[in-house]
Amino acid sequence: MSKNFDPLELANALIRCPSVTPLEGGALDYLSQVLGDAGFNCQRMVFSEEGTPDVDNLYARIGSSGPNLAYAGHTDVVPVGDEAAWTSPPFSAQVRDGVLYGRGAADMKGGIACFLAAALEYTAKSKGDLPGSLSFIITGDEEGPAINGTVKMLDRLKDQGEVVDHCIVGEPTNPQALGDMIKIGRRGSLTGEILIKGVQGHVAYPAMAANPVSGLIDIIHELQSRVLDEGTEHFDPSNLEVTSIDVGNEATNVIPAQAHARFNIRFNDAHDGVSLKAWISDVVDGALKGTELKSEIQYQPSSDSFLTAPGPLVNVLSAAIGSVTGRAPELSTSGGTSDARFIKNICPVVEFGLVNKSIHQVDEHAAVDDLYKLKDIYARFIEGYFKAFC
Repeated sequence: MSKNFDPLELANALIRCPSVTPLEGGALDYLSQVLGDAGFNCQRMVFSEEGTPDVDNLYARIGSSGPNLAYAGHTDVVPVGDEAAWTSPPFSAQVRDGVLYGRGAADMKGGIACFLAAALEYTAKSKGDLPGSLSFIITGDEEGPAINGTVKMLDRLKDQGEVVDHCIVGEPTNPQALGDMIKIGRRGSLTGEILIKGVQGHVAYPAMAANPVSGLIDIIHELQSRVLDEGTEHFDPSNLEVTSIDVGNEATNVIPAQAHARFNIRFNDAHDGVSLKAWISDVVDGALKGTELKSEIQYQPSSDSFLTAPGPLVNVLSAAIGSVTGRAPELSTSGGTSDARFIKNICPVVEFGLVNKSIHQVDEHAAVDDLYKLKDIYARFIEGYFKAFC
């Protein structure tokens, strides 16, 4: 059985695997070896879909009874950017002045290493006699399109009769210092594109044309004028942001044939994707009524907001954080999306990991002291979890 409970050593090994999404890069091979040596049953799950890259994923479990506490994370990382701008090679995992540098140090190989160390230590102390089960849901597709990763893993686990009772996602949740924040939910996200079709013509003869730009401007003004809400108990206010307006018209004397705009709405539990789409359709139809303009609206797959209400799971994690850091973490639903949006469909889920100030940046890093503290937090969380739920 593996005796490696050192999160820094484990993080070094993971960072040195060049697993830029969607490449596995050896990271899942390493995790499979370490977890397998510790008695975990490891399953590699490779999924593919036409038009997307194949993605390798890992599910590992020790124990056969419930409750099953899962840790979810991703070994894929974003590209390094300008490698010459790094002060050390991005996959060399170098420590300088108490700080670990490398792509994935914070997002999120460092977090995986901390939970791995805590789980290995707990299973070693238990000598395999766990009061429930511990499992890892590790994808290689979180930083990519998120098509061949967690979603398909959860479907496969359901088909196999696997039950996950609770989950902690190791995303870096802390804005400034370890212990700042637990994510207990996330706002929903809806991305769409509005295409307005008009009639092309000469600018000197507007009556013989129909300008789609005018219609699009009216639509955008109406969409951005509405205050969606003032926020709810656990969520910030919803907001719509126009991210692109394009006409593609290089001529100065031609009314274009079409214009389109892209937008994203981050919304709280006062809304859902269906109601927002209906509102957008009403706005578009109203703005174009009585004109010759036509519209098309397309949406990317959306995700609704979700919340894990404060209760035993959140309390156990908060207590573990407080006992190690002395901080009372803020319970937040801020920020972007994560794979928790998929996991919430099968069980209650919370998120807690390292500090996120350097993620996706050149010289991404994590304080070595934070790695050891996070490992201790996860260890106390595991112990507290089984005491609370067994």
